This record gives sequence, C-alpha cells and structure tokens, in this order.
Amino acid sequence: MKNLTQKQREFFEHLKESYGKDALPSLENIRQDFNFKSRNSVAQYINALKISNLLEERSGRLYIANTARGAFLFDTKVRAGFANALDDSVEKLISFDEELNLNSPSVFVFKVAGDSMVELGIYEGDYVSIRKTSEARDKDIVLANVDGIFTLKTYRQKGSSVWLEPANSSYKNIYPKNSLTIFGVAVGIMRKF
Repeated sequence: MKNLTQKQREFFEHLKESYGKDALPSLENIRQDFNFKSRNSVAQYINALKISNLLEERSGRLYIANTARGAFLFDTKVRAGFANALDDSVEKLISFDEELNLNSPSVFVFKVAGDSMVELGIYEGDYVSIRKTSEARDKDIVLANVDGIFTLKTYRQKGSSVWLEPANSSYKNIYPKNSLTIFGVAVGIMRKF
C-alpha cells in the first residue's frame, strides 16, 4: 500500500465505488468509464493494484480483493484538539468487515433506535455489531431480551443480582421481573455522518 501513489489510490477507490463486488470490465470499458486517453494507462494502474494485492483474479476475471474492501488507514493521527498537518502516507488498508468481524457467521449488525446509550457514544441511527453469545461479563454492552423486550444496554452483575444499565441519566436501570436472555455482546459501532 505504501508504494501506491495518490492517483493510484484514487483510481482504486473509484474502482471500488464503480464496480463493488462485480468483476471488473475490460480495460476499454474502464478507460471509457474513467475518461482515460489510452488503455495502456488503465493497464498500468491495474498492474500496480495487482502487485499491491488489491485486485485478484478468479475464473479469468479481475475482482477487488476481498481483503481490500475497506478504507485506507493513514500513518498520521488526526487530532481532535489542536490542528496538525496531514501527510498522505498510507500505513495499511483496513477492512471494516475484518475490524468488526462482520464476515463471521457469529456476528450480526443492527441499527440503534433511541437514546438510552448516548453517554457511551452510541446514538440513534448508529450500527452496532453484535457477537452472538448467551454469556456476558459485568459491564459488557449487550443485546438482551428482558421480559420479552429486546434492548441494547450495559450488563451489570453484583453477586446474584443482575440488571441492565442505560448510558443516559434520564433512564432507570432495568431489573428483570421474569426473564433476561443475552443474545450477544457489542463488538463495534459504525456511524454515518
């Protein structure tokens, strides 16, 4: 990844946006779609991506490599306080599917509704990835069914007492009256702006 130029990275991002999981079309079609002057230019970009293992061949056709479905992680850290200069050196390509274990059959994603977890930075409209399990530890964020209602809360346990704790001071703790079933533990969050 570090060997790619900025233009090659932009070309790769455009390939991902344009073709996704589909097989790449011919060099001529890519040339036309991307407004290149020659197929040779397209071939040079494609070869650079193949060398970087961002493209893979399957059944004689080129595809975006499964490991390349992600975003570029840059060496430079972005400050949330005072501004700093950024460079364009890429550390590696990260895959959100891999980072959040989304390719695992034991992980699923659901969209958050409500504001009971805002003090932990989980907001309405966020996507939370959940690893399926029936067990939780104290302070795990869990997807649970409490007395017939599904909810996302912090699992709390002290001695034999178990309850679900919201992360919003406007809400009260939930103590199960009849049943509490853990369906999974949160392993990641995604947010679109």
